[in-house]
Amino acid sequence: MAAQLSARQLGLAGGVCTLLGIGLARFAYTPLIPALVNAGWFSTHAADYLGAINLLGYLLGAALAHRATGWFGVRTTLLTCLTVTVVSFYACALDWGVAWYGFWRLACGVTGAALVVIGAPAALSRVAPEERAVTSALVFTGIGLGIMASGTLVPWLVHYGIAVTWLGMAALGTVLAGWCWFAVWRHLQPLPGSHAGLRGSAGAPVLAITLVIVAYGLDAAGFVPHTLFWVDYIARELDRGIQQGSVYWILFGVGAALGPLLAGVLAKRMGFRPALTLVLAIKACAVGLPLLLSTPSALAVSSFFVGMLVPASVTLTSGAIAALSTPARQQQLWGWATLSFALVQAVAAYGMAWGYEQMGTYLPLFGFAALALLLATICALIASLCHTGRAGS
Repeated sequence: MAAQLSARQLGLAGGVCTLLGIGLARFAYTPLIPALVNAGWFSTHAADYLGAINLLGYLLGAALAHRATGWFGVRTTLLTCLTVTVVSFYACALDWGVAWYGFWRLACGVTGAALVVIGAPAALSRVAPEERAVTSALVFTGIGLGIMASGTLVPWLVHYGIAVTWLGMAALGTVLAGWCWFAVWRHLQPLPGSHAGLRGSAGAPVLAITLVIVAYGLDAAGFVPHTLFWVDYIARELDRGIQQGSVYWILFGVGAALGPLLAGVLAKRMGFRPALTLVLAIKACAVGLPLLLSTPSALAVSSFFVGMLVPASVTLTSGAIAALSTPARQQQLWGWATLSFALVQAVAAYGMAWGYEQMGTYLPLFGFAALALLLATICALIASLCHTGRAGS
């Protein structure tokens, strides 16, 4: 007989998916870039492009995740993605060259995106509407906890070598993946399916959903400099050193751990779409702050607020889509949003890596990112003004 899963269990299992899929598979690489360069594993440009290839994998995973669940089922797809993500951590402990690293960074990008596309709606679609804000906060707290783990574990473990660092994360990933599979996901029961398109979904607020998805895509371009280049910018361009860069990354992680909780509070008080508008506006200011100041206090403010608002915007976007759609449609619509996010993110990452190679400075990239976030804020504002007739959205 199948186990009855509580909202808390579902939220925690979804949190493990975001922790592994984004928090470690994606963000743990950022503070490792200076160490990889200094240890002679890769050049600066190769290390940056290996970060970007992970985003290409994220794009592929976002495109394929929903179809994969149709082919293999939600549980089998989740198990496969959890396994490949953890195996990639073990694989990256081997200094076998750019091609080897590139394959595994691509692979964990694919499975990381799938964990987010499948894990979040698997949790949110199975809880009551009044529990969504809290469950959504639990799901996306995984991103911040992963960033905190990478900001604290990586600087400590890197003293013992890059291989040890990856093996430490692999051990953590093995424990977490094992728990969420055996305790929650293997007991998951399927929802009634729906193959209708957006146009065919009765009463679907098409304009509001579309604007939220566009805003989410622009948000992806807005946070690329902080999530891909921030530590290297502080450590080498500002000549503050790896240790100082890691300190600011820890601040980023502390903010990220608090972000989903803030999003849950704002969503309860304002509704998901108005809260998303506010968060994107503040994030635009925080991302653009390095253009004006590079003092320790300014870097700290930028680190903390961008860190906090990265998972907050993900949480609010997911919640807005859940509130605007039926349970059977959530995975597909969230998959579209994640695809929009991943496409813009991959283009922006490759473009910014190329831009840095041409200009030799990261600073102009923050201006581009702030502009993208300003446009995202406008889209979210218009979406929040759309009347949908759905409460809590």
